[in-house]
Amino acid sequence: MTGFYEKLVNAADKDHVKQNESMGKHTTFRVGGPAACFVTPSDGKELAAVIALCRQENMPYFILGNGSNLLVGDKGFDGVIISMADFSVCQADEKTGILRAGAGVLLSKISHEACRACLTGFEFAGGIPGTLGGAVAMNAGAYGHEIGEVLRSVRVLAPSGEELELSVNDLELGYRKSCIIPREYVVLEADICLETGDQEAIRSRMEDLASRRREKQPLEYPSAGSTFKRPEGYFAGKLIEEAGLRGFSLGGAQVSEKHCGFVINKNEATAADVIALCGEVKKRVFENSGVKLEMEVKTLGKF
Repeated sequence: MTGFYEKLVNAADKDHVKQNESMGKHTTFRVGGPAACFVTPSDGKELAAVIALCRQENMPYFILGNGSNLLVGDKGFDGVIISMADFSVCQADEKTGILRAGAGVLLSKISHEACRACLTGFEFAGGIPGTLGGAVAMNAGAYGHEIGEVLRSVRVLAPSGEELELSVNDLELGYRKSCIIPREYVVLEADICLETGDQEAIRSRMEDLASRRREKQPLEYPSAGSTFKRPEGYFAGKLIEEAGLRGFSLGGAQVSEKHCGFVINKNEATAADVIALCGEVKKRVFENSGVKLEMEVKTLGKF
């Protein structure tokens, strides 16, 4: 890894590269071992150089947003974590209704910028604990709406190193999916198309949704949000509750008592605790209902 590190700091500014960085600091689960290398590229050129090096050296890499849908193993990741934190532009044009935001911008920040510019249509996403890049890649949604409904275009980095402009129709959006990951694109920024609205009404809607989240979701504990995908015709949380698993725990991980669709880090959980708990939940739900739950949270590294 020493030789690779030297090449990495030639591809990216040395100040943008860390070694053996704890992933517990970069995921909302607050668990995870160290990444061999952790890079925060400053722009598309540096990002392309880092990815090209990883491909050339057959070094595994992972694109990181807010770490809000990610569980990293306790033994860490023997590769390169590429953080998109510096892709942070967030500007709204009140006249056109277009809000341009970088891949590393939190959805909550975009929601507040839209409100400041008196633009409506993004309130639903303000409480999703992720960044725009991840939201586009998985077509994130809440309260009956999805990111794809407000996207106009997305700029991505292709595996070739070329930057492409994709329309919303090019993204092949579906439930929690798009063409971004299958085609190995990296989201750089996106244009969001919103409508002019009343600022007080927008703010009121945001506050109402935030209140509903606090009431129904275990926001006081580290988690990765909804742990399982919604099975067709069912709700994961209801299936888990019906299997008698409300409050069920293994080690420091627990099925939330407030919302059974959330697995939380209740008491200094390890990644192994979370994985074991999720496995038991899937097993018991299937035994009780015949429904196979599928993880929505992504896993990475060694467990």
